[in-house]
Amino acid sequence: MAIKSAQQLVQEAYTEVKTINTDQALTLVKENKCNLIDIRDVRELEKEGRVENSVHIPRGMLEFWIDPNSQYFKEGKLDLDKEMVLFCAAGARSALAAKALQDMGFEKVSHVEGGFGAIKQSDFKII
Repeated sequence: MAIKSAQQLVQEAYTEVKTINTDQALTLVKENKCNLIDIRDVRELEKEGRVENSVHIPRGMLEFWIDPNSQYFKEGKLDLDKEMVLFCAAGARSALAAKALQDMGFEKVSHVEGGFGAIKQSDFKII
């Protein structure tokens, strides 16, 4: 049996999830229409900084923290009625994570093209 590579999974996710640019993400944030979710590892945040007004949910815990039926659900951490806008360092992990949320039944999900690398070059405030 041939296994799919991580890159194949990422490419499939890119075709199935909504990708937005940093300007679109910033507009959603300014209009309070989304949860901006940083799925990078905590060490990445410590090294690179984080985006002001973003919510950090480590990639490994995303599905558990966002599922109201999970024992790990983080009540009040997110507004589940708003769009979930995810980002990682460059966009691959956030595409996979966005696909996972869609598979869970979340309909308003997107990820930021270029991830934190692109966000740093935009008008987002890094703290």
